[in-house]
Order: sequence, then C-alpha cells, then structure tokens
Amino acid sequence: MRNTYDSLRPAAGILIAASVMLTLALGLRQSLGIFMQPMTRDIAISVSEFTFAIAIQNIAWGIAQPITGALVVRMGFRRIMVAGGLFYLAGLAFLATAQGALGVTIGAGLLIGLSLACTASSIANSVASRAVPVAVRSTVLGLVSAAGSLGAMLAAPIGQYLQTGFGWRAGVIGFLVMAVAMLPAAWIAGRIDKVALPPSAPGQTDESTARSMARAALRHPPFLVMTGAFFVCGMQLVFLTTHLPSYLEICGMDPMLSAQALGMIGGFNVLGSLFFGWAGGRWSKQALLGLLYVTRSLVLAWFFSAAPTPESTLLFAGLMGFLWLGVSPLIAGSVAEMFGLRWQAMIQGLAFMSHQVGSTLGAFGGGLAFDFFGSYEFAWRFGVGLGLAAGTLQFLFAYLRPPPPALAG
Repeated sequence: MRNTYDSLRPAAGILIAASVMLTLALGLRQSLGIFMQPMTRDIAISVSEFTFAIAIQNIAWGIAQPITGALVVRMGFRRIMVAGGLFYLAGLAFLATAQGALGVTIGAGLLIGLSLACTASSIANSVASRAVPVAVRSTVLGLVSAAGSLGAMLAAPIGQYLQTGFGWRAGVIGFLVMAVAMLPAAWIAGRIDKVALPPSAPGQTDESTARSMARAALRHPPFLVMTGAFFVCGMQLVFLTTHLPSYLEICGMDPMLSAQALGMIGGFNVLGSLFFGWAGGRWSKQALLGLLYVTRSLVLAWFFSAAPTPESTLLFAGLMGFLWLGVSPLIAGSVAEMFGLRWQAMIQGLAFMSHQVGSTLGAFGGGLAFDFFGSYEFAWRFGVGLGLAAGTLQFLFAYLRPPPPALAG
C-alpha cells in the first residue's frame, strides 16, 4: 500500500490544481445566495426572479455537463477547463454590472452554469480518477471533493464582509478577483491529457461512441436508481444554498449568520468528503448513498420544524456539511466501477443532469412556493419526503445485485 501511495507523487500537481479549480467553482457558486436580499431590493427584482437565474444556472450546467464530458474525449481536459474559467469570469462580470433580471440571469444563470459544466465535480473527479491507481481512487476522490469544499469557507465570509461595507456589487467583484485563479489551476490540471488510459474493458473499444455508452448507462438499473436519487439530492442542496440566507433573515437572524452557516457547511464538507471517500473504498457505495440521503432528510426535518437560533443553525450547517459533498466521491467511484474511465465524465454528466433538474426545482420551485404560501414550510416538507423515499430505495436497491452493464470496465 505504501508503494501505491508513493505512486501518487507524480500526480500531485494535477490533483492540487484540480482541487483549486473545483473549490473556487463550487465555493463561489454556493455563496451567491448571500446577495439575494440586497440585490432584490437594489435593482427591484423579486425573489422568484433571482431564483429563476439560479434555476437557469442549474439547467445550463445539467444540459451542458454530458456534452462537455463527451468533448474531453475528443478535445482534452485542458481546453474544456480553461474555457470554463473564462465563462466564470464573464458571468461574474455580468452579475456585478446587472441592472435588472436579464443581467442577473445571463451572469449568475447562463454563463456560470456553462462554466460549472467545464470545471466542477464531474470534470474534476474524472481528472482525479485517471491520475491515480484504482486501489486508492475512492480515497483520492474524497480528498479532491474535500478540497473542493474549502471555497465556501472563504467565499461566503469575504463576500458578506465586502457586501456589508461596500455593497453587494463589491462582493461580486471580490468573487471575480478570486475566480481569476481558476485559469492557471485549469491549465495545470490539464496535464492529465498526457496520462494514458488503462486498457479498454471487454466489450468496450477505443472506438466506442458517446451514443453507445450513453445507451448502455441508461439501460443499467443501478445507474438509473442512482440517477433518480441524485435528482432529490440536487433539489435539497440547491434549495438550501439559495434560500437559507433568506429564511434566516425572515426569522430575524443576524445577516452574518448566513455567511457563517455557509462557511460551516464548507468546513464540514471537508470531513464528510474524506469520510465517504474512505468508506466508499470499503463498503457498498450505493448503500452509503442511501444512508446519506436518509440521514440528510432527517436533519432537514429537525431544523425546519422549529424556529432557528444561532446555535441550532450552526449545528445544522455542520451536520449538513458532513452529508453534503460526500455524494461526490461515491457517485464518481460508482460510475468508474460501472463503465470505466474513458467516458466517465460524460456518463457522470448524465447522472448530474438529473441532479440539476432537481436543483432547478429546489431553487426556482422554492422561490415560487415562498411567493405563493408566504413561507418555506411547504418547500422543506416536500424535500424531506422525497429525500426519505429516494434514500430508502437507493439503500434497498444496493443489495439486489442486478447484472453488470454490457460495457462495464
């Protein structure tokens, strides 16, 4: 095992760069909710219009993810990731200068969504999977996901500090300055293009097309169940990142508590990603996903069923953080086990498309529910119910042991 870990040294630069790219992509995006209340007041847009932009972000991310995953097979990771960094900078520039709903939708919505399809978990995890031996792949995926969790710990407090002192536009400009570091990180992580793939699995050739691999994935029952549960995962998490700051403000909490809670989520993401990456190398990844979804839903029910306090909010944020990005190494590892590495980014992108449809429901649907009912009660109850059902099905299905897919490897 020591020799296995020693073999990671040549890949260290690639893994660190992929982690930096991922932590900025996710951390900045997860912290956009802190701008919702001041932005809606300043440029006279509604909560549902802001959340519509976040919904567009998630739709663009979800639709583009399998496309960018297929493109890396043809064009290489470096070109795709650098393009994603440029999209991110353009999106934040549009958002910082927005004068109405259109600018917010183009910036925070379309452009950042396209960027995330090129720089976030599916691409970063595919880079990490190719860079390391299979014996430590799950643990390394946990490490990369953990590093990717650090961004929110920095972005949310920095953005809130700039916003409080200088206005929300200054906070967004601060995010833009931080995002510049994505470009060199993407370039360095692109060295993975020079790393050879392992031999193709039986039944899978180097000439396998994106269409044939997608067809195999969509006919494989374990993948379909995992993808369906991933829909509910996206709904729950994006509901929180979008609406938690607004919910806490409505409840009379200090605005800084929102930033502290998002930072707490980011911090405990690190522990959760490390744990589930390690656990995924020892136990069933599918069963762990089911347990994670059920536990997360119970934590959501506990927090929203009573009036928040600063203490309960930070405890909730810590628990949710532990259960947040732990799904990332489990999903990525499951896809690599089922279908191999060549088309991992594309097939993981297909699963992620489902996640993003759920994210759209969590962001925009949560805003509509709030506008209609005047509270978030219906939204959180709906999310908890679906989460318990999806997690239970995922756990039970993990032990049915259906046959492997036709093109596994």
